[in-house]
Amino acid sequence: MVLAVAILMGVSMAGQAPSPRPQVPGSEPKAPWKDATAGFAHVFPRDHASHPDYKIEWWYYTGNVKTTSGRRFGYQITFFRVGIDPAPANPSKWAIRDLYMTHLAVSDPSGRRYRYAEKLSRGGPGLAGARTDRYEVWNDRWMANLDGSRHLLRASSPQAAIELTLDEGKAPIIHGVNGISQKGALAGNASHYYSLTRMPTRGSITVDGERFEVTGDSWMDHEFGTSFLEEGQRGWDWLSMQLSDGRELMLYQLRRDDGSVDPRSSGTLVGADGKTRHFDVTAFTLTPGQASFKSKNGAVYPLEWSIAIPSEQLDLKVTTPLADQELSLERSTGVAYWEGMIDVGGTAAGRPITGSGYLEMTGYFGSLGRVLSGQ
Repeated sequence: MVLAVAILMGVSMAGQAPSPRPQVPGSEPKAPWKDATAGFAHVFPRDHASHPDYKIEWWYYTGNVKTTSGRRFGYQITFFRVGIDPAPANPSKWAIRDLYMTHLAVSDPSGRRYRYAEKLSRGGPGLAGARTDRYEVWNDRWMANLDGSRHLLRASSPQAAIELTLDEGKAPIIHGVNGISQKGALAGNASHYYSLTRMPTRGSITVDGERFEVTGDSWMDHEFGTSFLEEGQRGWDWLSMQLSDGRELMLYQLRRDDGSVDPRSSGTLVGADGKTRHFDVTAFTLTPGQASFKSKNGAVYPLEWSIAIPSEQLDLKVTTPLADQELSLERSTGVAYWEGMIDVGGTAAGRPITGSGYLEMTGYFGSLGRVLSGQ
């Protein structure tokens, strides 16, 4: 694990990189990784597959599911690809072009259990990888792939396991403006980002060896770019919600080191008909409440959030049925983050509305974004 952290921070297994050669004007080397730029046009199913020209990429699934008796569970599985060297000079299959991290978590509110596991592998000899010609990403025996238009998820550890089939439901929706989701002041600090926002889900979830057959809805994010957080940005609070009126809502709030909200924070509302509306930072407020959870490492996470979107007459309150949903990964990446299931209540145009979803809070202990960026 120590080696993996060194790799993430940009240290080569072969030692220090050589000093750069003097450049003749006009002969500057091509940037090693491609930036996310405006005008990108997503095409599906092509863009479910990997985009290795970009340094950072992740495929992220979360879901709220139930047994036939109504017992609730939440799950998360995320496959990260982090580019280390776009063209390794070493011809060995063990040369590291990409590093793959995968996080698995299962929430069991009625059992007061949160179980998680992780895998960290180099891509070289096939231990982990992501295909470019079709959608298949794997890390050891954990994998996500397509069977026709259905997404198949499989991962297993002593603590938690999932084996799920997801239909796509609504068509993919694109976040941001003109093909990019801007994350920073500089043009390249952006990503190409889309979601499948309400995926009918069935299969099994296992917690501590106890298996449950479940059905429900999932959310899938796929995001790729080369730079996400820049200097002064600490982390983010991100929410996905599936509302009872058939709409879905995604909001993220980038937090700066001084506690202020970064102006690149934004969101997307998906109508029951699949049409989208983009929100910039001025269109909504996302405010933490008083309830919080303090983890063993000292991180304090808000457990209640209030959301107001005046243009949509949406006033929402977010809570969680399980306080401790922190993935504590200090021994591998040196970070911890809160990732868990949420309940939503409130009003839409004065009428009651409910929902469920997922909340991710990073930067409260270490910075996941900076680890992914190799900062």
